[in-house]
Amino acid sequence: MDGHADRTLEALGLNEAPATDPLRYPGAWPAESGLLDGDLLLPLDRLVHEDRVPVLAVGSNACPGQLRHKMRQTGITSPVPMVRTRVTGLGVGVSAHVSRLGYVSASPVEAPGTVRELFITWLDAEQLAVIDASEGVPLPYGNFRRAWLPAPQVRIELADGTQLPGAYGYVNRRGVLHNGAGVPRGHPGQRELITELLTSVPRLRQLFGVTPEEFCARASADARLCELGTRVLAEEKLVTTSGLERFVRDQQTGSPGTGSSLSPPLM
Repeated sequence: MDGHADRTLEALGLNEAPATDPLRYPGAWPAESGLLDGDLLLPLDRLVHEDRVPVLAVGSNACPGQLRHKMRQTGITSPVPMVRTRVTGLGVGVSAHVSRLGYVSASPVEAPGTVRELFITWLDAEQLAVIDASEGVPLPYGNFRRAWLPAPQVRIELADGTQLPGAYGYVNRRGVLHNGAGVPRGHPGQRELITELLTSVPRLRQLFGVTPEEFCARASADARLCELGTRVLAEEKLVTTSGLERFVRDQQTGSPGTGSSLSPPLM
């Protein structure tokens, strides 16, 4: 460990996990690509990992502290390659649900022509199953469905110029919040978002209190309250589609992250 003292998550400012501090969502992202190996973020020797599945991260799954937290909960210690990419055609919207972890998460939205710097996590079968489970994919009424987002609708370019044929992303089955004109809104960060929602939606204040701190504390402690909050978002007509629903298939057969569910659809 001494030889990598400057590569620890703590030294790099990437140690915190939004799962334990919801107002930090989506957490700190790395400045560059790296290999998440326990408490370390090491240099990568390659950007493409053919033996793994490419999964786009638009929220806390790009936060090394959060990824480490999710993997440790299930006893998985294998490294995760995290590759910074240039993505065209996707925006980062706001999920139309209140998470049981105490925050309102990000969700990908269709955004033709929009260019963003996002991370690809290259996951093996065990790691993919963990992330799927954390997003509710195996559940009949989970919040997200994993979908293959193909080129050219979503263009993913690596630092060396390599273009991927696509990647998986997590599409919210409940939709995303809109900007008042029916267009998906962007995610401004947790504190600003929750403050805005509590200010503009009295029913949310009745459920979650008047400050972001109260919101996170109450949401983290009560799954039923989260479901009520999610229902309020829909009933207040704050929700629209992400534009990515057409990519969702009913392909989740068998255990997540195994067999055919690991393979992208034929293109």
